[in-house]
Amino acid sequence: MNIFSYDPATVLSLVLTIMRVSIVMFMLPIFSTNNIPISVKAAVSVIFTLGVWPHISVSGVVMPQHPFEVALMLLGEAVLGLVLGMAVNFLFMGIQSGGELLGFQMGFTMINFADPLTGNQTGATAFFIWMVSALTFLVLDGHLYMIQGFVASFRIVPPGGLVLGDAVLDQVIRLSAEVFVLALKIAAPVMVALFLVEVALGMMARTSPQIHIMEFGFPIKIAVGFFFLSLLLYIMAEHVSTFIRGMEGLFVNLMRMMSPLPR
Repeated sequence: MNIFSYDPATVLSLVLTIMRVSIVMFMLPIFSTNNIPISVKAAVSVIFTLGVWPHISVSGVVMPQHPFEVALMLLGEAVLGLVLGMAVNFLFMGIQSGGELLGFQMGFTMINFADPLTGNQTGATAFFIWMVSALTFLVLDGHLYMIQGFVASFRIVPPGGLVLGDAVLDQVIRLSAEVFVLALKIAAPVMVALFLVEVALGMMARTSPQIHIMEFGFPIKIAVGFFFLSLLLYIMAEHVSTFIRGMEGLFVNLMRMMSPLPR
């Protein structure tokens, strides 16, 4: 007599759900930062799994029996999380690249420090712009849209049904190209203003050679850079807002390209 009403299919369904949640969800931005303890990530994975599991109805019969097939399924879930994570990370990479350009123009290349989120060396302006964009992303409920698109992945791409083709690679390349476009959009206004400052300082050096331009021009470039950087925050918020509005469609299109189901 089964006193605990044990159903193997139900247990396997829960295992499939927590498998995708634990692998995919924390490859996404915001959730994948290194400053979140592993125990907290594990707790959030379990809570999120218990919240979505009754509504997605993943069948436990798709759980493979052979360990090699289980490894292939885990690899497919990791690739799915990597693609969805890159789709969102390209936004922050473009913004951070624009911040690196600004730091170079403002003379902050010598002021680099270890980014606590990634462990890499980054500039002060790049880290500041990245933090502002991440906070804007959270304030505008970007993480909720991201979770909504992730939940839709259970319906579009069933566990173990990932299909990679040329369309996915082409879309990822197109998104990576947007990194450079966004970086130029972020940095161009400030770079133009700093270029005009450089021209004015060069003319001043020609007319008044006794002025030490290096000592006089460095604080001017910093002041002008921060002034236009404050104006740039509004433009950056518009880019983040536009990206969030189209994020659900972006996720759905990417997952349909990786889905074995007919489109």
